[in-house]
Amino acid sequence: MKYVLVLSVFLTGCVTMGKPFDYANVSKLKTGKTTQAEVKFIFGEPYRRGLDDGDLTWTYLDYYYGLFGPRETRDLTVRFNADGTVKSYSYQTSDPEEKIK
Repeated sequence: MKYVLVLSVFLTGCVTMGKPFDYANVSKLKTGKTTQAEVKFIFGEPYRRGLDDGDLTWTYLDYYYGLFGPRETRDLTVRFNADGTVKSYSYQTSDPEEKIK
């Protein structure tokens, strides 16, 4: 696997991880109100699922590393209450031009 990654960098000049998600809609997340079904409708299937202190979490990643260009990363982690509504979320980006609302 490691060799495939190295070879892909040399052949294509870039590496991607995760999948694009509609980060412009992060402001639509409302704690205690937005449901898991709504999160899935807005952002699609999460890249990975897990637990954080017993709470279900979904993580969305969109990473692009260019050998000769800019590096762009976006992370969205959504933590759910037991009733399936958003308990909390965090969003990070490496894009200094992106306006975070």
